[in-house]
Amino acid sequence: MQEFAEDIYTEDDDRDVTTLNNLGPLTPMAGIWQSVRGQDVKPVAEGTEEQTYVERMELQPIDPQPNGPQLLYGLRYHTHIVKPGEVETYHDQVGYWLWEPATGTVMHTLTIPRGMAVLAVGKAAPDAKTFELVATKGGAGCGISSSAFLEYAFDTVEFRIKVTMHDDGSWTYDEDTVMKILGRDELFHHTDRNHLQKIGEPTPNPLART
Repeated sequence: MQEFAEDIYTEDDDRDVTTLNNLGPLTPMAGIWQSVRGQDVKPVAEGTEEQTYVERMELQPIDPQPNGPQLLYGLRYHTHIVKPGEVETYHDQVGYWLWEPATGTVMHTLTIPRGMAVLAVGKAAPDAKTFELVATKGGAGCGISSSAFLEYAFDTVEFRIKVTMHDDGSWTYDEDTVMKILGRDELFHHTDRNHLQKIGEPTPNPLART
C-alpha cells in the first residue's frame, strides 16, 4: 500500500513551472496529432463489428498541479473521431494525462458524453518508450463510473490502455474496454487502436509563458 506524508497541506514551492520539461514518459505525446487508420472493434446486436476511423487529438500542457505535498505535471487532451468521409461525430473524449515524478506514476482520465468517466493508473520510468495503465470498477486508486443505463446494458468492468512511442516521433495506443453486456454470458472486449502522426507543436503552459 502506498505511503503518504502526514502533512497533507504543505506544498513544495521549489518547483519548475515549465511543464514541457517535466512530463517524463508523456513528453513525446505533447502536441497535435492525427490519423486516418484507427481500428475499432465494438459490440452490435448481431455480435461484433469492426470500424475504421479518422482521429484528431490535441494534448496541451497545463500548469503544475499540487495536491499538498504531491506534485503532478500533465497534458489536457481532446480527441475527436469521425468515420472516413463523414462529418458526424463518431467519438468525442476529453481528459488529462498526468505524471507524478516522485513516484513514477502515470494517470489517465477519460470522460465521454455517454455518461462515463475513468481513472486509469500505471507505473513507468521517466524515459519509458512504452507503458500500460489499468482501471477496474471499484478499484483502489483507480476507477470506472458509468450512468445507470450503461451499468444496466453495457457495464464496463475494466479498462486498459497501452502507449508506445516510436523512433520517428509518432506514437500508438491500444485500448481494451471490458464490458458485461446484457444478454451475453461472456465478457466483451471493445478494442481501439491507432497510430498517430504529429501535425502541430504544443503551446507552453500559462506559467511558462510569463
